[in-house]
This record gives sequence, structure tokens and C-alpha cells, in this order.
Amino acid sequence: MEHLLKHIVLFKLKDKKEIPASVDILLSMRGKVSEILDMEVGTDILDSDRSYDIALVVTLADSAALDRYQNDPYHCAVVKKHMHAVREKSVSVDYII
Repeated sequence: MEHLLKHIVLFKLKDKKEIPASVDILLSMRGKVSEILDMEVGTDILDSDRSYDIALVVTLADSAALDRYQNDPYHCAVVKKHMHAVREKSVSVDYII
């Protein structure tokens, strides 16, 4: 049996005015994307040159759940669509816990 997996994405947005709506969109995955065991969404408080605006931290059961999450219809049609439109750039890391 695989261990749990963390999926972390940091987003730098083109316009900081998009932060509240983007947080709401990310949080809207709760209850809609069944692979998500736990999730956190946080916004940056430092606003330094190296800061990103939003952090998404998702806990998943295993790498198969990550694959399903990545292809989930709601995640793709709503969340990814919005985040790709408003982001300047993003970085991610996935690791076993």
C-alpha cells in the first residue's frame, strides 16, 4: 500500500485583485473532487519579491488518486480553467508522506 501524497501548487497571479475569487474557486473543490482527503488554501502575507500569492495544499491517498484528481472534470473545467487564466506563473511539488 502506498503512503499518502501531498500535492502543493503555488500561484503568482497577474493581478492581485483576482486573489479572493481564486481562493474561492480553489476551495470550491471541497466536496466536488472526491479524491481530495484534505486541503488548505492560503494567501501570502509577506508580499516579498520571491513570494507567490496563493498556496494550494492537497492531500491524496496515493499516486493513482493524484492522476484521477488531475483529470477530474470539475478540477479541469472550472479550477484549472480559472487558474490558468489568472496566473502569471505557478510551481508545484508532489511528495509522499
